[in-house]
Amino acid sequence: MRADDDAASRHHDRERRLGLLIRRLPAGLQSAVHWLRRPAARWVRIPAGLLLIVGSIFSILPILGLWMLPLGLVLLAEDVKPLRRGMDRVLAWNEHRRPHWMGLSKAPDCHTNSAKGKTS
Repeated sequence: MRADDDAASRHHDRERRLGLLIRRLPAGLQSAVHWLRRPAARWVRIPAGLLLIVGSIFSILPILGLWMLPLGLVLLAEDVKPLRRGMDRVLAWNEHRRPHWMGLSKAPDCHTNSAKGKTS
């Protein structure tokens, strides 16, 4: 029963973190990502993820860019368990270290030197 609780908790955390990131996208891209993340869209999601990853290789071109790599990996992680576990770790790190990327307020720095008023 404990494994089921852990899996449900990881799924909930992943969905919450992805929801935060998706909210940061432009409206048109948000709806496309929501549509691609539906289970029935698997036949489109996998090729789209692969094309985004391949497109990120050509990041020197004006429209293509490195932004395509993480989006492609997120789409593929819906269907590939090893990628899903890695994505969970990256999302957790991102939320902890770069909360502003997810639209969250900056986390308090635990390395604050209160005597000098500086952060290290």
